[in-house]
Amino acid sequence: MTRVLVLLLAFVLMLAFSDGAGAQEANPVPAAEAAPAVAPPPAATQRQLLVMLRLPPDHFHADGAYGGGYNDDSGGAARRRLAQALAASHHLRVRDNWSMPAIGVDCFLMEETDDTPLERVLDALAHDARVVWAQSIEDFRALGSADPLYPIQPAARDWHLADLHRISTGRNVHIAVIDSGVDASHPDLAGQLVLRRNFVDDVPDAAETHGTAVAGVIGAQTGNGVGIAGVAPGARIMALRACWEQARQPARCNSFTLGKAINFALENGARIINLSLGGPPDRLLQSLLDAALARGVIVVGAADPQRADGGFPAAHPGVIAVGRGGERRLPLSTMLYAPGTDIPSCMPGTRWGVVSGSSYAAAHVAGLSALLAQLQPRANAQSLRRMLDAAAASSAGNIDACAALRRAFDACVCQCSQSSATTRAVSP
Repeated sequence: MTRVLVLLLAFVLMLAFSDGAGAQEANPVPAAEAAPAVAPPPAATQRQLLVMLRLPPDHFHADGAYGGGYNDDSGGAARRRLAQALAASHHLRVRDNWSMPAIGVDCFLMEETDDTPLERVLDALAHDARVVWAQSIEDFRALGSADPLYPIQPAARDWHLADLHRISTGRNVHIAVIDSGVDASHPDLAGQLVLRRNFVDDVPDAAETHGTAVAGVIGAQTGNGVGIAGVAPGARIMALRACWEQARQPARCNSFTLGKAINFALENGARIINLSLGGPPDRLLQSLLDAALARGVIVVGAADPQRADGGFPAAHPGVIAVGRGGERRLPLSTMLYAPGTDIPSCMPGTRWGVVSGSSYAAAHVAGLSALLAQLQPRANAQSLRRMLDAAAASSAGNIDACAALRRAFDACVCQCSQSSATTRAVSP
């Protein structure tokens, strides 16, 4: 009986949320089933590896139109020839490359042409003086799942979003959402994206479920009469597609696609990077994250509840690791917790649904970080992290968003009595 009532309520809410355009669907489509049919993922990564060649210092400063590749600087042809020579001597084939000025390397994607064990090839490359380093290419996956639609937005209740938005909306803070494809035409996201790029060359670009839902939690419009309110509706979202989706599977990414996207975010002014994904430690991505943190960029990572330390990138030093509230506590001492269960968000097309997972908890914290960054534009990542830590200190790691903004705003933010209400004014 309870299940019937839930489905009936879901249908009613779908009609209400759809603003007419999605009313033909009798039931919400679960996120795992909503991914568009796409081509198979890039070639099996177990036979691929990444080879780093050194870039000359300050060789190139990318602008918003930069697309990478070996022809983008005067030394690219020479590095291409060197890469081809390396490939020939180690029985490899060059498939692609991407210049990564953020960490001073040109990253070449190569694949084996014989049955030599990959470990032996990597060892040989490690002893080749022409190579900065070489590594296997790792797989990553999104850390979210889908549930039937519920008529709640936990952050609106628990984080007092309406009160927060009177103080800050994250105005003009650039957030790089490195994820699967974001639906830029969704009614709640139209006009919220400052740019959209695809770094998954072998899979056609698409509006996909996970990336659209993460972007919705962070920056959906507010007050537009439909859907939800994002945590930071004034933020500017950089939708960087480094992951791809297949039906009934988590979104997938790999070292190369993620590396290209992170480098692009650093070269194009991202203030915050959201990584709602997890996988094994990866040297290329660790180097890029270290470069981001050294520049003061806030990096938010979703914790993997299946890994004792929260997994990578959440456990990487300096990354804000986020688990969903109510989930089992992980031993990582720096873990923070945010709403991540039964979260209404955007779905591709004029649709909304409810999602759960640490992916969406991380998205909440990325949005909250944008609210803090608007109030404290000169604060570095460490300062903003201290505000979040202090706001979670009294509740076992669960972030009190009102307390976080109170520290940044230096005045009462939520549920203020008349005597304590602030008269300060900040443009949202």
